[in-house]
Amino acid sequence: MPVLPRAILFDLDDTLIRAYAQPEQAWTRLLHIFSAHLDVHDAGAIERVRVAIMNEARAFWSEATIAARWRLDIPGARRLSVRRGLARLGRPDDELADRIADAFTEMRRQEYRLYPDAHATIDALRAAGVKLALVTNGAGATQRDKIERFELGHRFDHIQIEGEFGQGKPEPAVYRHALESLGVAAGDAWMVGDNYEWEVVAPQRLGLCGIWYDPFDAGIPGHATARPARVIKRLAELVE
Repeated sequence: MPVLPRAILFDLDDTLIRAYAQPEQAWTRLLHIFSAHLDVHDAGAIERVRVAIMNEARAFWSEATIAARWRLDIPGARRLSVRRGLARLGRPDDELADRIADAFTEMRRQEYRLYPDAHATIDALRAAGVKLALVTNGAGATQRDKIERFELGHRFDHIQIEGEFGQGKPEPAVYRHALESLGVAAGDAWMVGDNYEWEVVAPQRLGLCGIWYDPFDAGIPGHATARPARVIKRLAELVE
């Protein structure tokens, strides 16, 4: 086992569980189901709807203040993005947009999966004496449901959810509170996750070691100025 820190902070979504990764594929599958309702009957037309919805979603989430508010109601934010996407295509229909958005939300929920090596990796770290915190953005009820569903609660010394704590990543107070709860200094801790800003850039400003989880081999973003201490493609690499 490699040299380990005193503590590790883990992200939840798309780090321990696969939740929102590869949205292009998910939207394409969902829109095929609604093709008749949308009056689109070929792959090109479905792709145009997907692009319109996802472009609106990217624009929506690019505003930090808006994102911080709507992270606590992702289904509601998704409804807005789909409404705007259909309107952008010249076919405004809020009722249909909401049905599509809600179907996507339920499809994603049904398809949540624990990454195969998540439990084994966390258990190995605990056995090695590493203090562990789960630090996740999102609504309290939604995230607690995932934590219970995938038997993660008892595996962590500290669980911190945006909707319960009152702030989310990348706010400095989020990382500081987690460290204080574990009783460790920033220099003695790692942050592990898939979001480059939240799990690499922001924590490294505070002195943590940022480890980027990149299971789909996306590569470090071209615009990135900060570099992670490590890039891993499997969680098990942390203990190998």
